[in-house]
Amino acid sequence: MRFIVTRRFEQAYRGLPEPLRRKTDKALLLLAENPRHPSLRLKKIQGAPGIWEAGVDRGCRLTLEIRSDAFLLRNVGKYDPTLDNP
Repeated sequence: MRFIVTRRFEQAYRGLPEPLRRKTDKALLLLAENPRHPSLRLKKIQGAPGIWEAGVDRGCRLTLEIRSDAFLLRNVGKYDPTLDNP
């Protein structure tokens, strides 16, 4: 599946330290190849219909919408702030 990148995701991604950007890139590759990969811990966000979260590492998450033909990347960053504003 292809990715659609929102402006917010792009800005948040650029603000990440280089090691987290590399980890985010790896998470996105896994997402494209196998969204059910256990290391992603992909799950719906409660209280935010249609929005999912995936793990980048223990302290970093990315949020997305799953569409029929693409993943819409919404946000990426530290766990709590990212999930507070998916």
